[in-house]
Amino acid sequence: MRIAIFAAGVLAIAIVLWDAFEIVVLPRTVTRRFRLARTYFKWTWRGWSRLAHPLRSEGRRERVLSVYGPLSLVGLIAVWASVLVTGFAMLQWSIGSRLQTLAGGSVTFADDVYMSGTTLFTLGLGDVHPVSGAARLLTVAESGLGFGFLALVIAYFPVLYQSFSRREVRLTLLDAWAGSPPAAGEILRRLAEAGDLAALDQFLREWEYWCSDILESHISYPVIAFFRSQHQRQSWVSALATILDVSALVSVAVEESPPWQAHVTFAIARHAAVDLTQVLYATPDESGDRLPDAELERMLAQLRAAGLRLRPSPDVGAALKELRQLYEPYIAGIARSLLAPLPPWWRDTPRADNWQTSPRRGPTHL
Repeated sequence: MRIAIFAAGVLAIAIVLWDAFEIVVLPRTVTRRFRLARTYFKWTWRGWSRLAHPLRSEGRRERVLSVYGPLSLVGLIAVWASVLVTGFAMLQWSIGSRLQTLAGGSVTFADDVYMSGTTLFTLGLGDVHPVSGAARLLTVAESGLGFGFLALVIAYFPVLYQSFSRREVRLTLLDAWAGSPPAAGEILRRLAEAGDLAALDQFLREWEYWCSDILESHISYPVIAFFRSQHQRQSWVSALATILDVSALVSVAVEESPPWQAHVTFAIARHAAVDLTQVLYATPDESGDRLPDAELERMLAQLRAAGLRLRPSPDVGAALKELRQLYEPYIAGIARSLLAPLPPWWRDTPRADNWQTSPRRGPTHL
């Protein structure tokens, strides 16, 4: 019996240490199906999303969902610590609970857990202490591991929030270009009306780097995907979808814009969409159509009216549908998994951007 408990304790400690190594230290995707962190995020997100899903108010639903990312991170660390404390308590119990308390008397498993907890968090209270060589060895090992564990956790938080901040800085800049929520057609319409379509090339180049950063940071630290944006009608999922939309549209429809930058931006954005679908264990969704033929014609008519020179509609429709099939199922799968609404392709009527609104005065038109 004691041998089995000892083996179970060693296994529990090994699982947590390896899981923490893969989450915090290892900068690559782990494809193994059984992982403590994966199981934890799967079930906690399922419960949290069910809590938020019935809420009809978009603002209230986003406020509820925004809590999950930071809270789940704290919860995961608590789970790791709890398993480590229990694992070392099992080891202490399996060697006979060679401990002594100030009150004297027999030592119970609760004392083993208390001893393990104070040791892991390096409290060193001294009211329970080891009295054998094996117990002292376990205490020293747990104390060293606890010190390293806490240092690793403290270093983990700044890295996550730096990645989150980088993501949000450029995402916020998209508001003035594409509207709120963003729309690919709105970017082209605004540039055409301003007579500054040449800025599109630099715009796509900068977002190429953003997509690359999203790909690397969210693969290394998938929990960032659950962190919601600070502003309403804004998310990294809608931004990624918009960049894919505008890159596809420029590649096949806009005559006066060089297609190469649109091609390479589309390539890295599509790479990010496909890989993040796998990282987040989202199922590609092919059930919807974000741009029916009638809507496509209306969008193209709007862009022509804004002064944009486009290729003939039949050619654009077929080529665009072919590109859309390469990424829309993955984007839709991520959006459904994270309860993040997909952006529209274009906007039929004007709508105030986030920067034009005020909590007190409402929309401001310039």
